[in-house]
Amino acid sequence: MNLLCDHMLGTLAKWLRFMGYDTAYPGPLDDTELLALAQREDRVLLTRDKELAGRSHRALRVHSDDLEEQIREVASALNLRLIDPLSRCSLCNTPLVAARLEEVGDLVPEGVRARHTSFWQCPTCHRVYWQGSHWTKMVERLSRLPA
Repeated sequence: MNLLCDHMLGTLAKWLRFMGYDTAYPGPLDDTELLALAQREDRVLLTRDKELAGRSHRALRVHSDDLEEQIREVASALNLRLIDPLSRCSLCNTPLVAARLEEVGDLVPEGVRARHTSFWQCPTCHRVYWQGSHWTKMVERLSRLPA
């Protein structure tokens, strides 16, 4: 399932990406442009705007302003689950690729280089990820949310 978050749902977009979902988050667009983008890219539009949500059968209105409740709400309505945690860049939505320390060493803190051997990098924005304590905590948090 491909998703599109409007400009009011940037943090939700980031967390849906952490769950493994292709989640677009464009800059501010007017309603017509958002609806056209959702249609063109076959995405479900997520929005807090009641009027906008009512204009398309492929839109879902998100009621809460609390992140965890938003995730529960969307996961319940769209039957989303943790599918491929942390497989997409949280910043730009690009799928991550495995990287060797030699390729990303200059982008990783020295302590991390000493403790980890597996890394992933975004081929678009070059952000580097590794399975540190933050990774485990995020997966645990996401595993609890959609229930």
